[in-house]
Amino acid sequence: MDPDRIVVLAGGVGGAKFVRGLRALGRRDPAGSPAITVVVNTGDDLWLAGLRVTPDLDSLMYALAGVNDDERGWGRAGESERVSAELTAYGVGWPWFTLGDLDLGTHIARSALLREGLPLSAAVDRLTARWPLDVRLLPATDDEVETYVVTAEGELHFEEWWVRTRAALPALAFRQHGVETATAAPGVREAILAADAVLLAPSNPVVSIGTILGIPGIREALRDTGAPVVGLSPVIGGAVVRGMADACLTAIGVATDAAAVARHYGARTEGGLLDGWLVDEADAAAVDGLAATGIPARAVPLWMTDDDATAEMAAAALRLAGR
Repeated sequence: MDPDRIVVLAGGVGGAKFVRGLRALGRRDPAGSPAITVVVNTGDDLWLAGLRVTPDLDSLMYALAGVNDDERGWGRAGESERVSAELTAYGVGWPWFTLGDLDLGTHIARSALLREGLPLSAAVDRLTARWPLDVRLLPATDDEVETYVVTAEGELHFEEWWVRTRAALPALAFRQHGVETATAAPGVREAILAADAVLLAPSNPVVSIGTILGIPGIREALRDTGAPVVGLSPVIGGAVVRGMADACLTAIGVATDAAAVARHYGARTEGGLLDGWLVDEADAAAVDGLAATGIPARAVPLWMTDDDATAEMAAAALRLAGR
């Protein structure tokens, strides 16, 4: 398949790696490079020390701009942390949620734009214009919809549960505050409905892709689009590729298994979302069973070791979409 318009639903670090590979695939033929729009999870967003922090949008922007810290997997390369140290000395913010000085520049700029009255999507356009991304980033919503985790000790913002506790407190449920009255950001539904292919990145199915799908109107757009919807498994051989998505899946009663995640999304022919699903070669035995549930599947290498390997994953997803 050689689509002109591709939409990707994505979370942070894993989503950023996948989109970089997809962009690399398009750059192999600059004359036919597709327009790529990424609908990004905003459930991790929060106000901290008076600043609006958007972890997933920033991970994508930094990775696509080539200024991210590959060793840590998040934030800017070449960071210093003098400002965070000062905030800690004043007892402001979260001492375990360190923001680098360059990263703080982004948060200050975004917060200034929001306080001037710009919606988040317009602020994202302003910030990303600085970098040659060749990709459009769209927040799933301009509204403040933050993910909270219900635990035996009460509700915690997702970032506190993820970063401070390292998901050690069992999650009983996930709640997106404000989701019922939220609307999709301008351009999100339009991009999905006009797409030639829609890809679900191998991001967390619960708090990244799941949060995007929870914004009213987005799931419906995915069901109504004429484009095939193909997902890539974030689980390989019964283990998550990155992070602690297994703790999230357990909380909603889904096994940490490539086929189980596909069934969680569901076949579009049965009222779900998927027209196709990629699993890793380690999970090739799941292909026939998924086909029997109405989800055509293929087994291909899914380790995102570098942009070239990830480009091949993206190519496989588009081939499956074309079928």
